[in-house]
Amino acid sequence: MEIPVIKMDELHGEKRSETLALLHDACAQWGFFWLENHGINDDLMDRTKKLVNKHYEQNMEKNFYSSEIAKTIGPDKVTSNVDWECSFMYHHQPKSNIHDIPELLRTTVPEYAEEVVKLAEQLAEVMSENLGLDKNYLKKAFTKPSIGIKVAKYPRCSHPEVVMGLRGHTDAGGIIFLFQDDLVPGLQFMKDGRWISIPPTKGNRIFVNLGDQIEVISNGIYKSICHQVLPNQNGSRLSIATFYNPGADAIIFPAPNLTYPSQYRFQDYLNFYSATKFTDKVSRFQTTKMVFK
Repeated sequence: MEIPVIKMDELHGEKRSETLALLHDACAQWGFFWLENHGINDDLMDRTKKLVNKHYEQNMEKNFYSSEIAKTIGPDKVTSNVDWECSFMYHHQPKSNIHDIPELLRTTVPEYAEEVVKLAEQLAEVMSENLGLDKNYLKKAFTKPSIGIKVAKYPRCSHPEVVMGLRGHTDAGGIIFLFQDDLVPGLQFMKDGRWISIPPTKGNRIFVNLGDQIEVISNGIYKSICHQVLPNQNGSRLSIATFYNPGADAIIFPAPNLTYPSQYRFQDYLNFYSATKFTDKVSRFQTTKMVFK
């Protein structure tokens, strides 16, 4: 089962229509995909990864293994209500908590966040277009988008059979951009009723998944998918997840152009249908909404 791959640079050339169609299918049928040729500098990504791993090794690893969470597991201790992870959250906008994150990362992580914001805005535009909306619809619906980065490590686990790295969930927000480990696996997404494993990142490509608010705004056309992380016995997995979310005060609702007509008399619809049978169904629904208010 091949996970869709979207090449961002092909949205600006002769393959634009083909790439838009591939993106639409990825959002509607999968809810997640790989993003390549995204424009974020390789050096910046490599530097971010290197510094996060350095901070983990110097400051987080020892504390994690001496924590209560680490003490809860063992060969005969199945734990269902904890996650085998250590992490911190960087809030980039609207209000930054830059002084709450490690000093080692205070230059690089905000720089990386700014680049992901640019990418998120580009992707939001083409997703809006794919839904038949104004290209700025998602950005406006998010009302001063909230940007945050969850920096996490899923430490090597001696008993991965008794604990989850991160329990199954969907993401609450909008569009999530994951820069993950290039060696250690663990991430899984639900597809057609079964878990599929997401392989480690190759060539600094970014893994994208959609959150609950995209499913709501798209009226269920695009999907927010359940995912989980399995711990690994052979290594620690890196995860740098950037969340492009609605602002806290954003009022979320399905885009009116994507909703079905709310109520009408069936005979009235049949009369209208007889004259529009061979036209586009979506256009017919939109006209029905206006005619039979």
